[in-house]
Amino acid sequence: MAKKVAKKTRRQSVAGKRLVVIGTSAGGIEALKTLLAELPADFPAAVLIVVHISPNSPSLLPNIFQRVTRLKLVLQSRDCDAIRAGNVYLAPPNFHLMVNDGHIRLSSGPRENRHRPAIDPLFRSAAEARGPNVIGVILTGNLGDGAAGLRVIKECGGITIVQNPNDAPFPDMPRNALERMKPDYVVPLSEMGALLSRVVEKPVRPLHKHVAARIKAESDVAQMDEWRNVLEHNGKPSQYACPDCHGVLWEVMEGGQVRFRCRVGHAYSLESLHESMSEASENALWIAMRALEEKISLLQRLGMDARKRHRLASARHFDERARELAPAVGTLHKLLEKIPKGEVRGNGESD
Repeated sequence: MAKKVAKKTRRQSVAGKRLVVIGTSAGGIEALKTLLAELPADFPAAVLIVVHISPNSPSLLPNIFQRVTRLKLVLQSRDCDAIRAGNVYLAPPNFHLMVNDGHIRLSSGPRENRHRPAIDPLFRSAAEARGPNVIGVILTGNLGDGAAGLRVIKECGGITIVQNPNDAPFPDMPRNALERMKPDYVVPLSEMGALLSRVVEKPVRPLHKHVAARIKAESDVAQMDEWRNVLEHNGKPSQYACPDCHGVLWEVMEGGQVRFRCRVGHAYSLESLHESMSEASENALWIAMRALEEKISLLQRLGMDARKRHRLASARHFDERARELAPAVGTLHKLLEKIPKGEVRGNGESD
């Protein structure tokens, strides 16, 4: 009986202090269904989740996850909601999910790694608010969102867990996290529920009195709070422009790995910057081909109009200019054909 009372007291002391934050992308819905089904009904911590979803996706995930979990409630997060142990909070479409003291903060701040919601803002804000009492988890997904934020959790004394890349249907996110830091645990999905149930029972530790200025500054950027640009002190201007706003990207080194952030806050890993630039290049090629085809069509029409007016010299000039431009359209068409075809994503998920 005494042991049961002690265990109950311990759970009450952990409740509301421990925080589990999870980030995932492609393949993440099935992974989350498996993980949430493994957590016990008396799990003594709140769980905050970011899944990369389309800004226009319908809000179906709370119902999907509520059917498989024994936890109290699965909620689509609302701004200023109190964070309560035993509940699951999901990032809504097109908003960053963040932690502000003991409450939810939703933000339409700048996209990070091409996403809003993004994983890094949640991880950073949780580390700032709860420090060593945060448990960060990276699951299956493409590219590298979450790696920088997981590193911040580790820096602030929290526990870090990564799905084994060999176990993930989309291993990029777990692999990128492993390349940027040494997490506390690397496990297959089948072992993660039991692992979380163990580590969440570890003694709650006192919070750090001071959080690094760069961590707070990046959280402030994502929350659209008043902030002072600190990149001048922590990075250097790169040769690249931000794909979103076309401002200068600052290059920030962390643990031997590079990240990029522009003055207004758009942020990229090396991989997500490559993806964004590839997309911008493709768009530019389509715009150029459309402009050339329209110009050729207009020149041909000018030639027809000139012939009707018996201005044969002008008609020949317009026809010749149209013929000169035709090969350029063919070249652009060939370049567009060489662009690798993207993989088809399942479950309505993005990268």
